Amino acid sequence: MAWRNACEELTQSKPLFITIYTVVIIGIVVSSFYVFSAIYSSDTPAAHSSAWLASSISPENPRLIDQTLNISQSEKVHAVSNKQNVWPSSVWEVPPSNKKMPPLKDFRLTKELVQQRVKDNVVIVTFGNYAFMDFILTWVKKLTDLGVSNLLVGAMDTKLLEVLYWKGVPVFDMGSHMSSVDVGWGTPAFHKMGREKVFLIDSILPFGFEVLMCDTDTVWLKNPLPYLARYPGADILTSSDQVIPTVVDDNLEIWQEVSGAYNIGIFHWRPTESAKNLAKQWKEMLIADDKIWDQNGFNEILQSRLGPSVDDGSGLVFAFDGKLKLGILPASIFCSGHTYFVQAMYQQLRLEPYAVHTTFQYGGTEGKRHRLREAMLFFDTPEYYNPPGGFLSFKPSIPKRLLLSGEHNVESHFTLINHQMKQIRTALAIASLLNRTLVMPPLWCRLDKLWYPHPGVLEGSMTRQPFLCPLDHVFEVNVMLKKLPKEDFGPGIDFREYSIFDNPSLPSEVKKSWLDVQLCKEGTQDCDGSYNTTAGGVLKFPKHSSEEMFMKVFSSFKDVKVIKLSSVQDAFTGFTNKEREERFRRRVKQYVGIWCCGLDKPIGHIYYDMYWDEKPGWKAIPPQSPEEDHPPL
Repeated sequence: MAWRNACEELTQSKPLFITIYTVVIIGIVVSSFYVFSAIYSSDTPAAHSSAWLASSISPENPRLIDQTLNISQSEKVHAVSNKQNVWPSSVWEVPPSNKKMPPLKDFRLTKELVQQRVKDNVVIVTFGNYAFMDFILTWVKKLTDLGVSNLLVGAMDTKLLEVLYWKGVPVFDMGSHMSSVDVGWGTPAFHKMGREKVFLIDSILPFGFEVLMCDTDTVWLKNPLPYLARYPGADILTSSDQVIPTVVDDNLEIWQEVSGAYNIGIFHWRPTESAKNLAKQWKEMLIADDKIWDQNGFNEILQSRLGPSVDDGSGLVFAFDGKLKLGILPASIFCSGHTYFVQAMYQQLRLEPYAVHTTFQYGGTEGKRHRLREAMLFFDTPEYYNPPGGFLSFKPSIPKRLLLSGEHNVESHFTLINHQMKQIRTALAIASLLNRTLVMPPLWCRLDKLWYPHPGVLEGSMTRQPFLCPLDHVFEVNVMLKKLPKEDFGPGIDFREYSIFDNPSLPSEVKKSWLDVQLCKEGTQDCDGSYNTTAGGVLKFPKHSSEEMFMKVFSSFKDVKVIKLSSVQDAFTGFTNKEREERFRRRVKQYVGIWCCGLDKPIGHIYYDMYWDEKPGWKAIPPQSPEEDHPPL
């Protein structure tokens, strides 16, 4: 009845209104047709995008809810019209095995791509090539363990991009076409890698997002985002190479007292005009002169105009153009390799560290891995904790006087190191003989090691004497891991960090398969290499044993995962085969490096000598001439 009345009214209306009603009705019909087509056609790109969006915005994916709310209406429409996200909805979610990897062009850096990872307008970024994949996986794992997922990894080669994609790590293509091997510090390729950081910052800032940029050899220990949010007025917050604390709490460093360089391994940028201008000028500087190191260029530009303080309380300082507000992150909690591994500054100040960057070390990439492993901060595969042949461990013996008596000087430092080195040399020989992986002992030092002359420890630093020093202070970790020709240097000797038995990743099967060996004086009761299960499961083994004795006794324990010796002093008389003995000597002579550096000396460094005890009158002195400046023969 209502429709009939409407039609009668329509026929009595003017022609203009008849036309309007007709157009409206036709529009409704056409719109309905398209709506129903979209609903029932599951093969259209729009339908796929809508379905993905609906499945992503759920209680299981709150991060994407936050992101969607941050996108403007026009960006939402654009996002719905795009294809499915190239990454799974959460970090570590592995793509389906039957799914083909998206084309490389889908991984290009765009605002839309970065937006998918942003949270509270912040994205955390690192980058590298395939050689640093284990560092990158550690970087990602530590962040996700902390509940931080707004991260992105830039891949400098397609090999890394593919591996990370199939592991569920958000990755983008940097278009660098870089080699997948380790480029080595200071090489032209290393400097090229560093410059990519500058280009990356200059590319992301115009998107309007905050960027926390980190090197891959950085490990996160605490969520840094709340700390950075404490300084909303800062344009840039940067780490530094400062080794002397200017504050004893978690406030920013006092900028007037900072003498160390600003370190670009960890720095946070906000997309302000001053920050964007700095990034642009920094990039142009590096393009104009390919000999400038990126970090030096950063320091030069920032410090060209430094001061005054922004205010009385924040710790921020005006820099660069007089408008940029800069803050220097405290080195006690945004740690360098020195403040964390040598000074343990955060421990002494009772602070919780946010990150450690493996600077101030001497073993290349291998040395960085080993330091992080010593601190149980590195992500390794299960095989690393259960090597073929099992482990050999020993309890080092260090008299109290070597640690604490007398002055801390070059002589007392070398006396302490040499005492430990002799034991390690014996342990390396036994590990080689039994084909086991040696667990290196913790190493104690009296003096610090640096690239330049110093008085033993840096004045004003919090370095204690003695201190537990990283292995690379004495040993050439990179050489120890190098595959040397067997015909010249004998079989390789694998090793692990001193803390491995405390690592939660150590399998239970290794922990349960353990043999304690007590060294004893030959001729005393039960000192014959027999295993006495009634005496606490301890095997008594005579000192000064030959190669044959070792092989005879320990061949019965090949399946035991860990053999721990109570001591290695006077444990082994040497290899029976003199050629093998000589090859072993050639190998381990290369394992030790130098101490550096003495004050007021033409040549300040002193070589460690693995066989110092075979040279009567040996003294810890630097080479007296350039001709003598070589490793010990």
